[in-house]
Amino acid sequence: MNILRANFLFHYAGPQAFYGLAGRLWPWCAALAAVFGLWGLWLGFMVAPADAQQGEGYRIIFVHVPASWMSMVIYMAMAFWSVLGLTFNTRLSGMMTRALAPTGAMFAFLSLWTGALWGKPMWGAWWVWDARLTSELILFFLYLGYIALTSAIDDQRRGDRAGALIAIVGAINVPIIYFSVKWWNTLHQGASVSLTKSPSMAQVMLWGMLLMALCFWLYTIALVLYRVRTTILHRESHTAWVRAIAQEAA
Repeated sequence: MNILRANFLFHYAGPQAFYGLAGRLWPWCAALAAVFGLWGLWLGFMVAPADAQQGEGYRIIFVHVPASWMSMVIYMAMAFWSVLGLTFNTRLSGMMTRALAPTGAMFAFLSLWTGALWGKPMWGAWWVWDARLTSELILFFLYLGYIALTSAIDDQRRGDRAGALIAIVGAINVPIIYFSVKWWNTLHQGASVSLTKSPSMAQVMLWGMLLMALCFWLYTIALVLYRVRTTILHRESHTAWVRAIAQEAA
């Protein structure tokens, strides 16, 4: 079993094999993301009751919380691919890391923006230099720094290695974001969903949030797979199999 799993992973580590796999997967992920997104929004905005303390304004959490989760998950995925790239010198690793970065930056921005919309009626301010908000802002800048650095280096493989260092070193900020509400006295409320405790919200609210999280997961996978296919075609344009695809498309 371990040998079969290793052969499977090594087979799809090549750009050509992964190109075909990504082409088969991304439409299904996109379709499922749309289904779960509509379901989650319906539960969150139409079915879930108003919060006893925050009223209707709390509904922003159905976008804010999953977006915040994804901003951290995607950065850790970038760090994972970066470690693989530096360790095994795989071509696909750099492509995947670059494909992940724009989506991660978008979710980090969405987290900050929806957090401001939530914070204004709750805290009376659009922004405060809270530990979690500040560390999330740093994460957003790390995404922008990665994108800027890799885009500025003409040699793509050298750019991949330089970007990998940012992704790996910057990963230390992710646990800081997660544990900031426990380590410091912050305005930001603690986690409503935990792996070790019962959820502190109504079941319908929890289901709405989890469905939106699943939607964002699938959306990310679909978009990254679609984006990495374009990158593979660009980087592997000198190969016979890419030229064959170009001839078929023409």
